Amino acid sequence: MATVGEPTEDANRLYFRQLLAGRDFAVADPVARQMVNFVYAIGDAATGEAVIVDPAYAVDELVDVLVADGMRLVGVLATHYHPDHIGGDLMGHRIEGVEEVLRRHVVPVHVQAAEAPWVTRATDVDAADLAVHESGDSIAVGGISIECIHTPGHTPGSQCFLVDGRLIAGDTLFLEGCGRTDLPGGDPELMFESLHVRLARIPDGTEVYPGHLYTPEPHATLGATRRTNYVFRLRTPEEWLAAFGS
Repeated sequence: MATVGEPTEDANRLYFRQLLAGRDFAVADPVARQMVNFVYAIGDAATGEAVIVDPAYAVDELVDVLVADGMRLVGVLATHYHPDHIGGDLMGHRIEGVEEVLRRHVVPVHVQAAEAPWVTRATDVDAADLAVHESGDSIAVGGISIECIHTPGHTPGSQCFLVDGRLIAGDTLFLEGCGRTDLPGGDPELMFESLHVRLARIPDGTEVYPGHLYTPEPHATLGATRRTNYVFRLRTPEEWLAAFGS
């Protein structure tokens, strides 16, 4: 089990860190403290290769975390295009993100196909910098395999990442609630499908790592989340749209 903010190396060489904006990095940034985003580092401790999921705010500090752990950045994984996850303008606040990563390291930015145009508009990153994926694709980081799962609803190309019993859920699923569907590109019907159909195959024992710290606990099993999160009590599309439909 990963310890929040501490490096972990398990029997299959997985390197995994959960880092909280405003606490573990970007401590002086009031926006980071308010938004409480999680950033994840995933890698192969044997080869020293690692990727960062949703780098935002103090990008140099995030890369320096990898360097201090003896890891080398080989890519960025984006759950979705919103500035608090990959940088850009957030209500007049400029947030560092993938653009700043690429200035320091030329690495691929892995996005879901439907999200690619949204990412380029939000960040000014060139399309040539993006590695575009379909649901079910795997990203290899050394000997570690990360599965991409397309989970639209919060945005058209939102995606989760499944690695060694851990689901990095972005803003698709929180421990309580789910991502908003009333922002540009949001779709309540697709969110229902993502939560109740696309993620249905994921075992209860999988640990959910959300995109924000909205609960006292930073992560929990999917089984516990399914039992306590109100979004799973709305079991039909009709019930869902009555609550979330516009």
